[in-house]
Amino acid sequence: MRNPLSDAVVNIKPSGIRKFFDLVSEMEDAISLGVGEPDFDTPWHIRDEGIYSLEKGRTFYTSNAGLKELKVEICKYLNRRYHVEYNFQNEVLVTVGGSEGIDMAMRAMLNPGDEVLIPQPSYVSYEPCAVLAGAKPVIIELKAENEFRLTAQELRDAITDKTKLLVLPFPNNPTGAIMEKADLEAIAEVIIEKDIFVLSDEIYSELSYNGEHVTIASLPGMWERTILINGFSKAYAMTGWRLGYACGPKEIIAQMTKIHQFAIMCAPTTSQYAAVEALRNGDEDVARMREAYNQRRRFLMHAFREMGLECFEPFGAFYVFPCIKEFGMTSEEFAERFLKEEKVAVVPGTAFGDCGEGFLRISYAYSLDNLKLALEKMKRFVERLRAEQKRG
Repeated sequence: MRNPLSDAVVNIKPSGIRKFFDLVSEMEDAISLGVGEPDFDTPWHIRDEGIYSLEKGRTFYTSNAGLKELKVEICKYLNRRYHVEYNFQNEVLVTVGGSEGIDMAMRAMLNPGDEVLIPQPSYVSYEPCAVLAGAKPVIIELKAENEFRLTAQELRDAITDKTKLLVLPFPNNPTGAIMEKADLEAIAEVIIEKDIFVLSDEIYSELSYNGEHVTIASLPGMWERTILINGFSKAYAMTGWRLGYACGPKEIIAQMTKIHQFAIMCAPTTSQYAAVEALRNGDEDVARMREAYNQRRRFLMHAFREMGLECFEPFGAFYVFPCIKEFGMTSEEFAERFLKEEKVAVVPGTAFGDCGEGFLRISYAYSLDNLKLALEKMKRFVERLRAEQKRG
């Protein structure tokens, strides 16, 4: 019998995050700091709107691109928060999470052989989505000494005549790095000069702790070159509702909508009604959760300093990316020993690209009580490793 499987799919590596998630699920009394999911419940008024939509029998398909009311609110939100304007009629697509938006954008924009620039460490889906779109991923290795920001020179050095798209993953998962306006202006100059496009994944835009987030789409000459991806999972604690959106020039959104139409039909109706409420009345919820994350972020940075563990200060998302190179073991070896000996799960930096070697991703989307307990265990583990090194 002939091989029933696609070579492209078989050759894609499974997510490195899931391995440790699966291990910890089978381990009694383990603490997981590995999954990037808010520990908050979806705010009640948002849940209530979803329940009300079901009570009213709103269980039908919406239009392929999404509810008109939701698309209008998305446009209002982006204009109010990030000073960028879109037309709800043909420049917005409601998707099943931000991940679908990434996939749709790449499939709509890329031809076989096109090169996609992917700064790493970064979210695990970019590289596989580029491969599935028939494109060639080109990795730009971000550096700790640059606070894991993408520099204009790094971008310029990676561009060839086959480059079509840059993925801009900021605020960043897993590093927590951000790009400020000056950083983006330098990047935009290269993008315009080299005539390429940007897929700007801004799912963590509301979780910025060092001033307001800036979208590259708001800079002169960049709106027409940018597909902006965002969603409701992180800012509104709505991961399970599976709802995101993509905004951009109508000719790109039209082709993304075509793919969405055939592959998905439409995003979940109940989730869309709940998201309307989130955008209209959720600002206080977002601010409250952001302050809680910021408190946890500061606690982790203090704890790392106390234990002498090197970690640059992240100002976005809800992750820290401490360096463990001093211990002379791989990230995976460190994570496996830490899980086995102290029952705490973290994610090896290599899950987010080879250049993540020597680092760990630790999520602080967990309660302070859990974080305090986990950091006590980490301090004990680090001290034990240093004692082993001295004995030698």
